Amino acid sequence: MPGSSRVRGRVLAFTFALTVITYLDRVCVSAAAPAIMKELHISVLQMGAVFSAFTLAYSIFEVPSGWLGDVRGPRRVLTRIVLWWSAFTMLTGAAQGFRSLVAIRFLFGVGEAGAFPNIIRSFARWFPRRERGRASGIMFLGSRVGGMLSAPLALLLIARLGWRLSFVVFGAIGLVWAAAWARWYRDEPAQHPGVNAEELAWIEQDAVAGGAAPAATPWRQLLASRNVWAICAMYSAYGYGLYFYLTWLPTYLVSELGFSALRSGFFASLPFLLAGIADVTGGWLTDRLARRHSLRVARCGLGFTAFATTAALLFASTITPAPTSKALLLALALGSADLSLSACWAAPLDVAAAHAGVITGFMNTFGNLGGLLCPLVVGWAVERQHSWTLPFYITAAVYTAGALAWLAIDPERRIGAVPARHLRSG
Repeated sequence: MPGSSRVRGRVLAFTFALTVITYLDRVCVSAAAPAIMKELHISVLQMGAVFSAFTLAYSIFEVPSGWLGDVRGPRRVLTRIVLWWSAFTMLTGAAQGFRSLVAIRFLFGVGEAGAFPNIIRSFARWFPRRERGRASGIMFLGSRVGGMLSAPLALLLIARLGWRLSFVVFGAIGLVWAAAWARWYRDEPAQHPGVNAEELAWIEQDAVAGGAAPAATPWRQLLASRNVWAICAMYSAYGYGLYFYLTWLPTYLVSELGFSALRSGFFASLPFLLAGIADVTGGWLTDRLARRHSLRVARCGLGFTAFATTAALLFASTITPAPTSKALLLALALGSADLSLSACWAAPLDVAAAHAGVITGFMNTFGNLGGLLCPLVVGWAVERQHSWTLPFYITAAVYTAGALAWLAIDPERRIGAVPARHLRSG
């Protein structure tokens, strides 16, 4: 596009930075947990409740926050979200005991809910369909970068400033982002002074674009849509598998595989490194497949293959005897799952871009509900069944079910519109 502006690239840079900050603020409490438990006299079980308080609130408020993005626009809603969660990140440093810490982390989850649905809602307006996969892949790379950086940065700050001040520093980063976003971003590309005619034409090239938010959300159509429920089922499988890596993987590496602290640190970070590479690769791949074949191949074909491969890798990890091989297969499994992540978040835009906040809110709610179940199932299997193998059988079965859910999704059947294939045949 000779002479075209590149403002949407800066939108992507903003959202990349936001996902880094999201995971910095979300995961830093795990790094600070030993210091928090020691000072506040909190048990391991109570600390688990602190972690779950965030996930529960995050799940409950995903849909309302996503809906607000559809109605009011990502500029205002994301500004509110980041200001809210940054404030409660800073307040975490003021906790005086178990109850106050649970309350603060619950409210932190309330505030952060809706961040990703609103990012995807902004993509529906700023990127044509052919670029949404790559944009999502780069955006999710930021979350993996944040996941990798949070622990070492938090540990460094805790060593220098103590755990209380470290939360103040992390929260302040979000305040800076919110101020810059509110000043620069516009919900409609046509309203941004930096967008020229060529870029605007490129953004609006699709026959069915995101469009301005409608006056009313078609709740009945959304709730009756097979696509919506299939997307939710698929993403609950993804969330279930992801939360093993966020919660139990370090324990498994040390207690079951017998790795040293150095080796366990490496193999705990490796899955997120591979996942970050897969996010970018998968975003490029789903866009390429959409151009050369169809949306069904680009989304469902890629998603089915990625989930099925993840299930196979998890099963393979249970039959190989070598600890290093087990750890490598687990890392590859998350990379395989994340290869489909851009397709996961592009599918809701395909079926109803104008209601992307609501649909991705539903999707992410089910993903986090799956994430709530995984740590409980693993704990039950290890404590009651004395088995670390059983959880991987269960997770492989969950991913297999998720792969089948991909086959039930039709990205060409848009809510409130006649399916594209019917238009072609007519």
